[in-house]
Amino acid sequence: MLKRRNVKKQGNIELSKHFQEFKNGDKVAIVRDHSLNPAFPKRIQGLVGVIEGMRGSAYIIKLKHGNADKIHIIKPANLKRLK
Repeated sequence: MLKRRNVKKQGNIELSKHFQEFKNGDKVAIVRDHSLNPAFPKRIQGLVGVIEGMRGSAYIIKLKHGNADKIHIIKPANLKRLK
């Protein structure tokens, strides 16, 4: 699922990913960035959720796990906007 990063980009952090903004109701995919937080949980990698709000600089995301709705708080560098 995850591809290797280009050798020239390994270790580099894209600032535009840190400062991306989302609105309530936007659909986002969770794509973990290993260079930022290597302990990011693998079980939510690749899931799609909806933005519910903000907490500090992180976003509150509502995910569906089976029949239950779960809430995760994730920094914007680990999110990708879906159309």
